[in-house]
Amino acid sequence: MRRIGKRRPERPPQAESLPHKGKSCYGYGFEPVMRIQSVDIFRGLTILVMVFVNDIAGVKGLPWWTHHMPEGVSGMTYVDMVFSAFLFIVGISMPLAINRRLSAGESNLNVLKHVVVRSLSLVAIGYILANLNAGGRTWDLLAFTGILLAWSVYPKTGTRRTLYRILKVSGLVLLVVLVAIFRRKTAAGGISGLDMGYPEILGLIGFAYLSAGIIYLVLPKTFWWVAGAFAVLNAMNAASKLGYLPMLGRAPLYFWPLADGALASIVMGGVVFSFILFDASVAATLKRKVYWSAALAAVLFAGGLALMPLGISKNHATPTWCLFSEASSVAILLALYYVVDIKRVAAWAGFVKPAGSNTLLTYLLPWICSVIPLLQSISAEGLQGAYGVFRACLFTAFILALAGVLTKMRLRMQL
Repeated sequence: MRRIGKRRPERPPQAESLPHKGKSCYGYGFEPVMRIQSVDIFRGLTILVMVFVNDIAGVKGLPWWTHHMPEGVSGMTYVDMVFSAFLFIVGISMPLAINRRLSAGESNLNVLKHVVVRSLSLVAIGYILANLNAGGRTWDLLAFTGILLAWSVYPKTGTRRTLYRILKVSGLVLLVVLVAIFRRKTAAGGISGLDMGYPEILGLIGFAYLSAGIIYLVLPKTFWWVAGAFAVLNAMNAASKLGYLPMLGRAPLYFWPLADGALASIVMGGVVFSFILFDASVAATLKRKVYWSAALAAVLFAGGLALMPLGISKNHATPTWCLFSEASSVAILLALYYVVDIKRVAAWAGFVKPAGSNTLLTYLLPWICSVIPLLQSISAEGLQGAYGVFRACLFTAFILALAGVLTKMRLRMQL
Protein backbone atom coordinates (compact mmCIF):
# COMPACT_ATOMS: atom_id res chain seq x y z
CA MET A 1 0.00 0.00 0.00
CA ARG A 2 1.19 3.53 -0.71
CA ARG A 3 2.22 5.57 2.24
CA ILE A 4 -0.67 7.60 3.62
CA GLY A 5 -0.05 11.32 3.26
CA LYS A 6 -1.39 14.61 1.95
CA ARG A 7 0.79 14.85 -1.14
CA ARG A 8 -1.44 14.95 -4.20
CA PRO A 9 -0.18 13.88 -7.61
CA GLU A 10 -0.90 16.02 -10.65
CA ARG A 11 -3.38 13.45 -11.94
CA PRO A 12 -5.24 11.47 -9.24
CA PRO A 13 -5.18 7.75 -10.09
CA GLN A 14 -8.62 6.61 -11.21
CA ALA A 15 -9.89 3.07 -10.97
CA GLU A 16 -10.21 3.03 -14.75
CA SER A 17 -6.49 3.76 -15.10
CA LEU A 18 -5.67 0.27 -13.86
CA PRO A 19 -4.14 -1.75 -16.68
CA HIS A 20 -6.14 -4.45 -18.42
CA LYS A 21 -5.71 -6.56 -21.50
CA GLY A 22 -8.37 -5.42 -23.87
CA LYS A 23 -11.33 -6.31 -21.61
CA SER A 24 -13.19 -4.43 -18.92
CA CYS A 25 -11.04 -3.99 -15.86
CA TYR A 26 -13.12 -6.74 -14.27
CA GLY A 27 -12.21 -9.22 -16.97
CA TYR A 28 -9.50 -11.82 -16.46
CA GLY A 29 -6.93 -9.23 -17.52
CA PHE A 30 -7.56 -7.11 -14.45
CA GLU A 31 -4.27 -6.36 -12.72
CA PRO A 32 -4.54 -3.67 -10.01
CA VAL A 33 -1.35 -1.73 -9.42
CA MET A 34 -2.28 -0.30 -6.05
CA ARG A 35 -4.43 -1.15 -3.05
CA ILE A 36 -7.74 0.72 -2.85
CA GLN A 37 -7.18 2.78 0.29
CA SER A 38 -10.84 3.76 0.80
CA VAL A 39 -11.80 0.09 1.19
CA ASP A 40 -9.13 -0.39 3.86
CA ILE A 41 -10.24 2.76 5.66
CA PHE A 42 -13.90 1.72 5.52
CA ARG A 43 -12.89 -1.65 6.92
CA GLY A 44 -10.81 0.00 9.64
CA LEU A 45 -13.63 2.37 10.62
CA THR A 46 -16.02 -0.58 10.77
CA ILE A 47 -13.62 -2.41 13.11
CA LEU A 48 -13.39 0.72 15.27
CA VAL A 49 -17.18 0.97 15.60
CA MET A 50 -17.43 -2.79 16.20
CA VAL A 51 -14.97 -2.69 19.12
CA PHE A 52 -16.76 0.32 20.60
CA VAL A 53 -20.33 -1.01 20.34
CA ASN A 54 -19.32 -4.46 21.64
CA ASP A 55 -17.72 -2.85 24.69
CA ILE A 56 -20.47 -0.32 25.29
CA ALA A 57 -23.02 -3.14 25.20
CA GLY A 58 -22.08 -3.89 28.81
CA VAL A 59 -22.67 -0.29 29.96
CA LYS A 60 -25.93 0.38 31.78
CA GLY A 61 -28.15 3.45 31.71
CA LEU A 62 -27.61 4.47 28.08
CA PRO A 63 -30.22 5.50 25.47
CA TRP A 64 -31.87 2.78 23.38
CA TRP A 65 -30.08 3.80 20.17
CA THR A 66 -26.68 2.88 21.65
CA HIS A 67 -27.60 -0.83 21.64
CA HIS A 68 -29.04 -3.41 19.25
CA MET A 69 -32.80 -3.24 18.81
CA PRO A 70 -34.46 -5.66 21.26
CA GLU A 71 -35.78 -8.98 19.98
CA GLY A 72 -39.33 -8.62 18.73
CA VAL A 73 -39.08 -4.88 18.06
CA SER A 74 -39.02 -3.79 14.42
CA GLY A 75 -36.28 -1.24 13.80
CA MET A 76 -32.54 -0.72 13.60
CA THR A 77 -29.84 1.45 15.14
CA TYR A 78 -26.33 2.24 13.94
CA VAL A 79 -25.19 -0.72 16.07
CA ASP A 80 -27.26 -3.07 13.89
CA MET A 81 -25.40 -1.86 10.79
CA VAL A 82 -21.88 -2.94 11.82
CA PHE A 83 -22.23 -6.61 10.83
CA SER A 84 -23.78 -5.75 7.48
CA ALA A 85 -20.90 -3.33 6.80
CA PHE A 86 -18.47 -6.23 7.27
CA LEU A 87 -20.38 -8.32 4.77
CA PHE A 88 -20.57 -5.43 2.30
CA ILE A 89 -16.79 -4.95 2.52
CA VAL A 90 -16.32 -8.65 1.78
CA GLY A 91 -18.32 -8.11 -1.40
CA ILE A 92 -16.31 -5.02 -2.36
CA SER A 93 -13.02 -6.89 -2.03
CA MET A 94 -14.05 -10.29 -3.40
CA PRO A 95 -14.05 -9.57 -7.17
CA LEU A 96 -10.77 -7.64 -6.87
CA ALA A 97 -9.09 -10.63 -5.17
CA ILE A 98 -10.65 -13.33 -7.35
CA ASN A 99 -9.98 -11.51 -10.63
CA ARG A 100 -6.39 -10.92 -9.56
CA ARG A 101 -5.93 -14.68 -9.19
CA LEU A 102 -7.68 -15.42 -12.48
CA SER A 103 -5.59 -12.82 -14.30
CA ALA A 104 -2.46 -14.47 -12.90
CA GLY A 105 -3.44 -17.70 -14.69
CA GLU A 106 -5.07 -19.66 -11.87
CA SER A 107 -7.92 -21.95 -12.86
CA ASN A 108 -11.45 -21.60 -11.54
CA LEU A 109 -10.93 -24.82 -9.57
CA ASN A 110 -7.85 -23.46 -7.80
CA VAL A 111 -9.64 -20.20 -6.99
CA LEU A 112 -12.60 -22.21 -5.68
CA LYS A 113 -10.25 -24.15 -3.41
CA HIS A 114 -8.93 -20.85 -2.06
CA VAL A 115 -12.48 -19.60 -1.41
CA VAL A 116 -13.43 -22.84 0.37
CA VAL A 117 -10.30 -22.89 2.55
CA ARG A 118 -10.73 -19.24 3.48
CA SER A 119 -14.41 -19.75 4.29
CA LEU A 120 -13.78 -22.85 6.42
CA SER A 121 -11.02 -21.00 8.28
CA LEU A 122 -13.47 -18.22 9.20
CA VAL A 123 -16.06 -20.78 10.27
CA ALA A 124 -13.53 -22.72 12.38
CA ILE A 125 -12.35 -19.59 14.21
CA GLY A 126 -15.98 -18.53 14.66
CA TYR A 127 -16.93 -21.78 16.39
CA ILE A 128 -13.88 -21.53 18.65
CA LEU A 129 -14.87 -18.00 19.67
CA ALA A 130 -18.45 -19.16 20.29
CA ASN A 131 -17.18 -21.68 22.85
CA LEU A 132 -14.86 -19.40 24.82
CA ASN A 133 -15.36 -19.35 28.60
CA ALA A 134 -17.01 -22.77 28.47
CA GLY A 135 -13.84 -24.85 28.53
CA GLY A 136 -11.74 -22.91 31.04
CA ARG A 137 -9.20 -20.10 30.74
CA THR A 138 -6.31 -22.44 29.90
CA TRP A 139 -8.27 -23.86 26.96
CA ASP A 140 -9.10 -20.34 25.79
CA LEU A 141 -5.48 -19.16 25.90
CA LEU A 142 -4.25 -22.28 24.11
CA ALA A 143 -6.95 -21.82 21.47
CA PHE A 144 -5.77 -18.28 20.74
CA THR A 145 -2.19 -19.56 20.62
CA GLY A 146 -3.23 -22.10 17.99
CA ILE A 147 -5.12 -19.49 15.98
CA LEU A 148 -2.15 -17.10 16.00
CA LEU A 149 0.28 -19.83 14.98
CA ALA A 150 -1.97 -21.21 12.24
CA TRP A 151 -3.02 -17.96 10.55
CA SER A 152 -0.12 -15.60 11.11
CA VAL A 153 1.65 -14.31 8.01
CA TYR A 154 5.17 -15.70 7.88
CA PRO A 155 8.00 -14.52 5.57
CA LYS A 156 7.99 -16.38 2.28
CA THR A 157 11.73 -16.08 1.83
CA GLY A 158 14.76 -16.60 4.06
CA THR A 159 16.39 -19.49 5.83
CA ARG A 160 13.61 -20.15 8.35
CA ARG A 161 10.87 -21.29 6.01
CA THR A 162 10.91 -24.79 7.49
CA LEU A 163 10.47 -23.34 10.98
CA TYR A 164 7.55 -21.23 9.80
CA ARG A 165 5.84 -24.27 8.27
CA ILE A 166 6.35 -26.16 11.54
CA LEU A 167 4.77 -23.29 13.49
CA LYS A 168 1.75 -23.13 11.18
CA VAL A 169 1.19 -26.89 11.27
CA SER A 170 1.70 -26.91 15.05
CA GLY A 171 -1.03 -24.32 15.42
CA LEU A 172 -3.47 -26.41 13.38
CA VAL A 173 -2.60 -29.58 15.30
CA LEU A 174 -3.04 -27.76 18.60
CA LEU A 175 -6.50 -26.59 17.57
CA VAL A 176 -7.52 -30.10 16.50
CA VAL A 177 -6.39 -31.49 19.86
CA LEU A 178 -8.19 -28.74 21.76
CA VAL A 179 -11.43 -29.39 19.88
CA ALA A 180 -11.09 -33.13 20.57
CA ILE A 181 -10.64 -32.69 24.33
CA PHE A 182 -13.13 -29.85 24.77
CA ARG A 183 -15.89 -30.57 27.27
CA ARG A 184 -18.65 -28.29 28.53
CA LYS A 185 -21.68 -28.54 30.72
CA THR A 186 -25.01 -28.33 28.93
CA ALA A 187 -28.12 -26.55 30.22
CA ALA A 188 -29.52 -29.94 31.20
CA GLY A 189 -26.45 -30.68 33.32
CA GLY A 190 -24.82 -33.13 30.91
CA ILE A 191 -21.40 -33.07 29.28
CA SER A 192 -20.91 -32.25 25.62
CA GLY A 193 -18.31 -31.12 23.09
CA LEU A 194 -18.24 -27.89 21.09
CA ASP A 195 -21.52 -26.02 20.77
CA MET A 196 -22.11 -25.91 17.00
CA GLY A 197 -25.30 -23.89 17.16
CA TYR A 198 -23.96 -20.40 16.45
CA PRO A 199 -20.64 -19.74 14.66
CA GLU A 200 -20.28 -16.13 15.83
CA ILE A 201 -19.88 -13.23 13.38
CA LEU A 202 -16.74 -14.65 11.75
CA GLY A 203 -18.48 -17.93 11.01
CA LEU A 204 -21.50 -16.19 9.51
CA ILE A 205 -19.16 -14.13 7.33
CA GLY A 206 -17.44 -17.36 6.29
CA PHE A 207 -20.70 -19.02 5.19
CA ALA A 208 -21.83 -15.87 3.34
CA TYR A 209 -18.43 -15.52 1.64
CA LEU A 210 -18.51 -19.17 0.55
CA SER A 211 -21.98 -18.81 -0.98
CA ALA A 212 -21.30 -15.50 -2.74
CA GLY A 213 -17.85 -16.66 -3.86
CA ILE A 214 -19.25 -19.74 -5.59
CA ILE A 215 -21.99 -17.67 -7.23
CA TYR A 216 -19.46 -15.12 -8.49
CA LEU A 217 -17.11 -17.79 -9.84
CA VAL A 218 -19.78 -19.51 -11.96
CA LEU A 219 -21.25 -16.27 -13.35
CA PRO A 220 -19.91 -14.24 -16.27
CA LYS A 221 -17.91 -11.37 -14.78
CA THR A 222 -20.24 -8.62 -15.93
CA PHE A 223 -22.27 -6.05 -14.01
CA TRP A 224 -25.72 -7.20 -15.07
CA TRP A 225 -25.06 -10.84 -14.22
CA VAL A 226 -23.95 -10.02 -10.68
CA ALA A 227 -26.83 -7.52 -10.35
CA GLY A 228 -29.22 -10.28 -11.39
CA ALA A 229 -27.76 -12.65 -8.80
CA PHE A 230 -28.15 -9.91 -6.19
CA ALA A 231 -31.83 -9.49 -7.10
CA VAL A 232 -32.46 -13.25 -6.93
CA LEU A 233 -30.87 -13.50 -3.47
CA ASN A 234 -33.06 -10.66 -2.20
CA ALA A 235 -36.13 -12.34 -3.70
CA MET A 236 -35.18 -15.57 -1.92
CA ASN A 237 -34.88 -13.69 1.37
CA ALA A 238 -38.26 -12.02 0.94
CA ALA A 239 -39.93 -15.28 -0.11
CA SER A 240 -38.47 -17.05 2.92
CA LYS A 241 -39.74 -14.35 5.30
CA LEU A 242 -43.18 -14.57 3.68
CA GLY A 243 -43.22 -18.32 4.37
CA TYR A 244 -42.96 -19.52 0.77
CA LEU A 245 -39.51 -21.10 1.23
CA PRO A 246 -39.43 -22.09 4.91
CA MET A 247 -36.92 -24.88 4.40
CA LEU A 248 -34.16 -22.42 3.43
CA GLY A 249 -33.98 -20.79 6.83
CA ARG A 250 -34.19 -24.05 8.76
CA ALA A 251 -31.35 -26.03 7.20
CA PRO A 252 -28.07 -25.87 9.22
CA LEU A 253 -25.49 -23.57 7.67
CA TYR A 254 -22.93 -26.36 7.45
CA PHE A 255 -25.40 -28.23 5.24
CA TRP A 256 -26.79 -25.27 3.24
CA PRO A 257 -24.45 -22.26 3.73
CA LEU A 258 -26.61 -20.05 1.51
CA ALA A 259 -29.44 -20.20 4.09
CA ASP A 260 -32.28 -17.98 2.81
CA GLY A 261 -29.89 -15.82 0.80
CA ALA A 262 -29.99 -12.87 3.20
CA LEU A 263 -26.33 -12.61 4.23
CA ALA A 264 -25.08 -13.64 0.79
CA SER A 265 -27.25 -10.88 -0.71
CA ILE A 266 -25.33 -8.25 1.29
CA VAL A 267 -22.02 -9.65 0.02
CA MET A 268 -23.35 -9.58 -3.55
CA GLY A 269 -24.54 -6.02 -2.97
CA GLY A 270 -20.91 -5.17 -2.25
CA VAL A 271 -19.90 -6.93 -5.48
CA VAL A 272 -22.40 -4.83 -7.46
CA PHE A 273 -21.03 -1.63 -5.94
CA SER A 274 -17.47 -2.81 -6.59
CA PHE A 275 -18.29 -2.97 -10.31
CA ILE A 276 -19.61 0.59 -10.21
CA LEU A 277 -16.48 1.92 -8.53
CA PHE A 278 -13.79 -0.06 -10.28
CA ASP A 279 -15.10 -1.27 -13.66
CA ALA A 280 -14.61 1.30 -16.41
CA SER A 281 -17.13 -0.47 -18.64
CA VAL A 282 -19.84 0.42 -16.08
CA ALA A 283 -18.72 3.89 -15.05
CA ALA A 284 -15.62 5.35 -16.69
CA THR A 285 -15.67 8.79 -15.06
CA LEU A 286 -16.11 10.07 -11.54
CA LYS A 287 -19.36 11.78 -12.58
CA ARG A 288 -20.80 8.48 -13.84
CA LYS A 289 -19.63 6.66 -10.71
CA VAL A 290 -21.52 9.18 -8.58
CA TYR A 291 -24.66 8.86 -10.73
CA TRP A 292 -24.58 5.05 -10.67
CA SER A 293 -23.85 4.99 -6.94
CA ALA A 294 -26.69 7.40 -6.19
CA ALA A 295 -29.03 5.30 -8.33
CA LEU A 296 -27.95 2.13 -6.52
CA ALA A 297 -28.47 3.71 -3.10
CA ALA A 298 -31.91 4.97 -4.15
CA VAL A 299 -32.96 1.55 -5.45
CA LEU A 300 -31.73 -0.14 -2.27
CA PHE A 301 -33.56 2.35 -0.06
CA ALA A 302 -36.76 2.11 -2.11
CA GLY A 303 -36.61 -1.68 -1.96
CA GLY A 304 -36.20 -1.51 1.80
CA LEU A 305 -39.23 0.78 2.11
CA ALA A 306 -41.35 -1.53 -0.06
CA LEU A 307 -40.47 -4.55 2.10
CA MET A 308 -40.96 -2.86 5.47
CA PRO A 309 -44.14 -4.89 6.17
CA LEU A 310 -41.78 -7.87 6.67
CA GLY A 311 -40.18 -5.99 9.57
CA ILE A 312 -36.75 -4.58 10.25
CA SER A 313 -34.54 -6.97 12.20
CA LYS A 314 -30.83 -7.70 12.21
CA ASN A 315 -31.34 -10.95 14.14
CA HIS A 316 -33.67 -12.27 11.46
CA ALA A 317 -31.84 -10.60 8.55
CA THR A 318 -35.03 -9.17 7.09
CA PRO A 319 -34.85 -7.72 3.57
CA THR A 320 -35.35 -4.14 4.80
CA TRP A 321 -32.47 -4.43 7.27
CA CYS A 322 -30.25 -5.78 4.48
CA LEU A 323 -31.22 -3.11 1.94
CA PHE A 324 -31.12 -0.11 4.30
CA SER A 325 -27.71 -1.23 5.58
CA GLU A 326 -26.37 -1.61 2.05
CA ALA A 327 -27.67 1.83 1.03
CA SER A 328 -25.81 3.44 3.94
CA SER A 329 -22.63 1.51 3.09
CA VAL A 330 -22.82 2.74 -0.51
CA ALA A 331 -23.07 6.36 0.63
CA ILE A 332 -20.22 6.07 3.15
CA LEU A 333 -17.84 4.21 0.86
CA LEU A 334 -18.52 6.52 -2.09
CA ALA A 335 -17.61 9.51 0.09
CA LEU A 336 -14.44 7.77 1.27
CA TYR A 337 -13.51 6.80 -2.30
CA TYR A 338 -13.83 10.42 -3.42
CA VAL A 339 -11.84 11.87 -0.51
CA VAL A 340 -9.15 9.19 -0.23
CA ASP A 341 -8.62 7.67 -3.68
CA ILE A 342 -9.59 10.58 -5.91
CA LYS A 343 -8.53 13.63 -3.89
CA ARG A 344 -5.71 11.70 -2.17
CA VAL A 345 -6.56 13.07 1.30
CA ALA A 346 -5.92 10.14 3.62
CA ALA A 347 -3.66 11.29 6.44
CA TRP A 348 -6.67 11.80 8.74
CA ALA A 349 -7.35 8.04 8.66
CA GLY A 350 -3.89 6.91 9.74
CA PHE A 351 -5.20 5.76 13.13
CA VAL A 352 -7.39 3.06 11.51
CA LYS A 353 -4.83 1.93 8.92
CA PRO A 354 -3.62 -1.12 10.93
CA ALA A 355 -7.20 -2.20 11.63
CA GLY A 356 -8.06 -1.93 7.94
CA SER A 357 -5.05 -3.85 6.63
CA ASN A 358 -4.54 -6.27 9.55
CA THR A 359 -8.22 -6.87 10.16
CA LEU A 360 -8.31 -10.42 11.51
CA LEU A 361 -5.76 -9.68 14.22
CA THR A 362 -7.55 -6.47 15.23
CA TYR A 363 -10.88 -8.31 15.34
CA LEU A 364 -9.43 -10.97 17.65
CA LEU A 365 -7.69 -8.60 20.08
CA PRO A 366 -10.83 -7.78 22.15
CA TRP A 367 -11.55 -11.51 22.39
CA ILE A 368 -8.01 -12.16 23.58
CA CYS A 369 -8.32 -9.37 26.14
CA SER A 370 -11.55 -10.95 27.43
CA VAL A 371 -9.68 -14.04 28.69
CA ILE A 372 -6.79 -12.12 30.27
CA PRO A 373 -8.01 -10.54 33.57
CA LEU A 374 -5.60 -7.60 33.51
CA LEU A 375 -6.60 -6.58 29.99
CA GLN A 376 -10.26 -7.34 30.59
CA SER A 377 -10.27 -4.78 33.41
CA ILE A 378 -9.71 -2.01 30.85
CA SER A 379 -13.09 -2.61 29.25
CA ALA A 380 -16.34 -0.87 30.20
CA GLU A 381 -18.17 -4.06 31.21
CA GLY A 382 -20.52 -3.43 34.15
CA LEU A 383 -20.08 0.36 34.25
CA GLN A 384 -22.79 2.98 33.89
CA GLY A 385 -23.54 6.21 32.05
CA ALA A 386 -21.01 8.70 30.74
CA TYR A 387 -18.10 7.11 32.59
CA GLY A 388 -18.89 3.79 30.90
CA VAL A 389 -18.88 5.50 27.50
CA PHE A 390 -15.52 7.08 28.31
CA ARG A 391 -14.05 3.72 29.28
CA ALA A 392 -15.42 2.15 26.08
CA CYS A 393 -13.68 4.91 24.08
CA LEU A 394 -10.49 4.24 26.03
CA PHE A 395 -10.72 0.50 25.38
CA THR A 396 -11.33 1.09 21.66
CA ALA A 397 -8.29 3.37 21.45
CA PHE A 398 -6.23 0.76 23.29
CA ILE A 399 -7.21 -1.97 20.82
CA LEU A 400 -6.39 0.21 17.79
CA ALA A 401 -3.06 1.25 19.33
CA LEU A 402 -2.20 -2.35 20.18
CA ALA A 403 -3.06 -3.40 16.63
CA GLY A 404 -0.74 -0.67 15.33
CA VAL A 405 2.13 -1.77 17.56
CA LEU A 406 1.74 -5.44 16.65
CA THR A 407 1.51 -4.59 12.95
CA LYS A 408 4.77 -2.60 13.20
CA MET A 409 6.29 -5.65 14.88
CA ARG A 410 5.26 -7.55 11.71
CA LEU A 411 2.66 -9.68 13.46
CA ARG A 412 0.00 -10.03 10.83
CA MET A 413 -2.79 -12.50 10.30
CA GLN A 414 -4.35 -13.62 7.04
CA LEU A 415 -6.61 -16.48 6.00
